Amino acid sequence: MAALILIAEDHADSLALMGYLLQAHGYRVLSAQDGEVALALAFRAHPDLILCDLKMPKLNGYEVARQLKEDVLLRRAPLIAVTAFSMPGDREKVIAAGFDGYFSKPIDVERFVAELEHYLPIELRAPPGSGVGDRV
Repeated sequence: MAALILIAEDHADSLALMGYLLQAHGYRVLSAQDGEVALALAFRAHPDLILCDLKMPKLNGYEVARQLKEDVLLRRAPLIAVTAFSMPGDREKVIAAGFDGYFSKPIDVERFVAELEHYLPIELRAPPGSGVGDRV
């Protein structure tokens, strides 16, 4: 079964785009538009990978990362920052805060899923032909 991916993103268009791309490739997706909901979903569903914006209402991405990395089960799930912060040094700051990867916005729709799959074990990657996008 393909990975369950949690997207924590407060910008509705970005959330919809990432969700569409992942589902089109066969991934199961959970969505949260603020940090508190993201944490609640993560603790309840134990996603295989978490995409997290840094600037969100209620809890920012850094606080979400801190709490996820304190949890014995969730600290193993790859945590990827997806952010508009793309100044020199931002990537290093994100990684130092506990994130496993960093994507800058706007995402590259042609490469987004392929780059994200590098963070998933092979057995959790969607098999070719499992998504809507593969059938087009």
